[in-house]
Amino acid sequence: MAGDAELRTERLLLRRWREDDRRPFAALNADPEVMEFFPAPLGRAESDALIERIEFGFERHGFGLWALELRRSGEFVGFAGLAVPPFEAHFTPAVEVGWRLARSAWGKGYATEAGRASIARGFGELGLEEIVSMTTVGNRRSRAVMERLGMTRDPADDFEFPTLPPGDPLRPHVLYRLRREP
Repeated sequence: MAGDAELRTERLLLRRWREDDRRPFAALNADPEVMEFFPAPLGRAESDALIERIEFGFERHGFGLWALELRRSGEFVGFAGLAVPPFEAHFTPAVEVGWRLARSAWGKGYATEAGRASIARGFGELGLEEIVSMTTVGNRRSRAVMERLGMTRDPADDFEFPTLPPGDPLRPHVLYRLRREP
């Protein structure tokens, strides 16, 4: 099944989660800069619970957010992959490409590299017709990755993130889309 396979790029290994990923993942999720565009940093229990939800997604859908490792060193640097958004919006049901990287991995093109591999898996082996990505309006770094991936934004698709309260500055979100080429 696709969810059991790993993906390799020139510099990255996208793989299923291991027990020894929990500590560095918790550190990444506790970093206020990494979590700038999320409601709050995550504690260890919340971070571990996120890994459990991610792994459940692999079992349920046959794909998910892979642990992201540098091939040259084996260092865990975050996650990237495909996920089904767990909320209802005008564009759901959908499959999203997403990533979260440790600050030490920023600015090196890893999110774009992992995103391209994830999209190729989605359009190839999984046969998806469309992949979306979303973020809060002010997250320029993630928006730049979406654009480097060839995704496009129609302002008419922008939405209010449904699990955040009205007036929350993170609630306004942009949606980017990419359709499989015929």
